Amino acid sequence: MKQKILDFFSECGVLLRSLSPLAFSLFLLSVFSMNLLANKSLDLPFDWLGLDCGIIVSWVAFLCMDVLTKHYGPKAATLVSLMAIIINLLACLILFLASRIPGVWGAYFDFGEQPVVNSALDSTFGGTWYVLLGSTVAFIASAVVNNFSNWGIGKLFKKNPNGFLAYACRTYLSTALGQFCDNLIFAFLVSFFFFGWSPLKCFTCAATGMLAELLVEAVFSPLGYRVCRSWTRRNVGKEYLEYREKRLKKEETV
Repeated sequence: MKQKILDFFSECGVLLRSLSPLAFSLFLLSVFSMNLLANKSLDLPFDWLGLDCGIIVSWVAFLCMDVLTKHYGPKAATLVSLMAIIINLLACLILFLASRIPGVWGAYFDFGEQPVVNSALDSTFGGTWYVLLGSTVAFIASAVVNNFSNWGIGKLFKKNPNGFLAYACRTYLSTALGQFCDNLIFAFLVSFFFFGWSPLKCFTCAATGMLAELLVEAVFSPLGYRVCRSWTRRNVGKEYLEYREKRLKKEETV
């Protein structure tokens, strides 16, 4: 058991050293931003339809996961997702502590020193426990669904598995599954119990959010494909890929 724990942390260390700094930074920023923006809902003309502003950046997180899965594998992409969640929780803790420190925000003075403005900003940045819990559970579940379905769909392409058609199919289908899972879990854990949403509204929110985010990712999928090709040419993550191969061979001989 001790050796397994040591091997796990060793793998995480190798993976962190092998990640593209830009890709990891974008992923962290998107995870943090979409959880913060989830506090603001979109004003829509239909009672049965509900979306939040997290939709603006959530597609970036799924695009990054698809690229990471294609290059490093589903286990590595899921480990990176868990790391991002842990860092996001630490960032949320810092914002919570900042919201409890006596003082005023800049907007407090812009609106005639109204105490309600300062209180509202403290509540927004301090976060609500059920929103944070719901978004964390939803993202972890959707990351597992997205990463492993992406990998599984990719295995179906025996001919030219590294071509754009294979990449597009595995990306679009896995993103649809992952996004729907993320939106649906968050809707039922948070919006259904705390905001009074109906089950129909939860499902329509999950479906429409999935379609909107999938459409945006489809536009940027050629960029993701080029990034994967570039990483392969430049041997990005070579240390982790070699480490993974050694681990697989070792497990096969046991």
